[in-house]
Parts: sequence; structure tokens; C-alpha cells
Amino acid sequence: VVACGNGWLSRGLFRGLASEARLVLVKVGSARRIKHDDIRRGIEWVIRNRRRYGIRIVNVSCGGDYEASYLEDGLSQAAEAATRAGLLVVAAAGNLGDKPGHPVIPPASAPSVLTVGGLDDKNRLPFSNYDIYHSSYGPTVDGLQKPELIAPGIWVAAPILPGTPTAGQAALLTRLAAAPDAEMRGILEESRGTDADLDAAAHLEPPLVRQLVAAKIRDNNVISGAYKHVDGTSFAAPIVSSLAAQVLEV
Repeated sequence: VVACGNGWLSRGLFRGLASEARLVLVKVGSARRIKHDDIRRGIEWVIRNRRRYGIRIVNVSCGGDYEASYLEDGLSQAAEAATRAGLLVVAAAGNLGDKPGHPVIPPASAPSVLTVGGLDDKNRLPFSNYDIYHSSYGPTVDGLQKPELIAPGIWVAAPILPGTPTAGQAALLTRLAAAPDAEMRGILEESRGTDADLDAAAHLEPPLVRQLVAAKIRDNNVISGAYKHVDGTSFAAPIVSSLAAQVLEV
């Protein structure tokens, strides 16, 4: 969304909205868990190091563990302190709009944070038939209405992390989709272990394999071997952050 740079792997098609922005990546968790207080520590690190790295915008595409009042919650207070320090804090609203209570979790619930919900543009340019993504929304526990803005929250093109199983699978599916029938079996044989479904289908005739490939491309939101469609307010928020970066650039 912001960090995919100049879109070289798509010949410039999927270029970041703020493709020349300098990024400072702050790790606040692992693939298994992002803790409430670790996000707070990350924001506090940004406040301390904002001048050293020239940080102007803080994008938070994750949320804490629970609802809390900004008057007492350390994560919310860290976000408020960042705003007072001159930083724009942009946070994802969350994806619980279809759940009871549709809670907005810190830091998105903090008053000064620019909270971003999602829009479903149906992957089409015309405005007709646009819909709302299932973003979390207020009032918060403090009675604040959130989010303040919405941005595309589904059908967002994003780069696949190279060297991961997902990247290998996407590359194989893209290669098979473009291959002539006569080459498909050879590609499947040399790529064994990449995708269990394709391994099991290696003996089938090319038209049946092609049907499976098309279904997997659709179900896994694959665009190419390097990009896929993603969804969630975690991707809507950096769209807003990138537009803020463009404003600063102007």
C-alpha cells in the first residue's frame, strides 16, 4: 500500500501511493501475537526517535487486546502524546463491524487519532454500487464517534513477501495459468511440494488442471507471482497515511 515502492515487479502498475516516502519500520509483535503494551512501547519509541529519523506520520495497522477509556489506557495515552509531539497518528478501525458491539480498540479509539474504516469499491472505478466494509465503529467506551475517514479496505493490491510459501504458490499458479497444455505436467512435476492440491492433481488432463488453477487464483486472491489482493482496515489506514505523506511533500 505504501511500502511496495516503485512497483518494479508489476512494471510500475502497483506502485505505492507514497512510493518515495522513507519508512521506519517498528516491530511490535510476532506473527502469532501483538500485545497491547507492546504497541504502546512502539509508539513511545517513535516519540523518542522522531527527530532522529524525521518521522512525521505514525501508521498503526494493528490494535490492542481490549476496549479501554483513553483516560486510563496507556496505549491510548501514548497515541495522544504522539499527537502532542507533532505526529499524525493514523490507526486502523478494526474489522469487527459485523460483531455485537462492533468495538473500536485502542489506539484507534483515542480522540486525537485519525481512525480509518473501510470501503468496498467492488474492485471497480465507477462509484455506483460501492459498499461499506465491515469496519469497527463507535461510539467508543468514551462516547466518541469513530472512524473519521474511510478508504479502500478490500481488493487492495499488495506485494507478497518474497521467499514465503505464499509467494511460491502464487508464482506457480501464475506460471501454470500462462503455460501451454503441453508444458503443464512438466511444471507440476518440477514444482512438487509447493501446493498439495496441485500435487494431487498432477495426473489429471490439462483442462481439469486449468480449472483447478483458475479456482485457486480466485480463492487465494492472486494477481501475479508477486502481488495479491488483501483486505482489512489494516490496509485502509496506510492509504490515508500515504495521502498525508503526499500532502507533506506538497
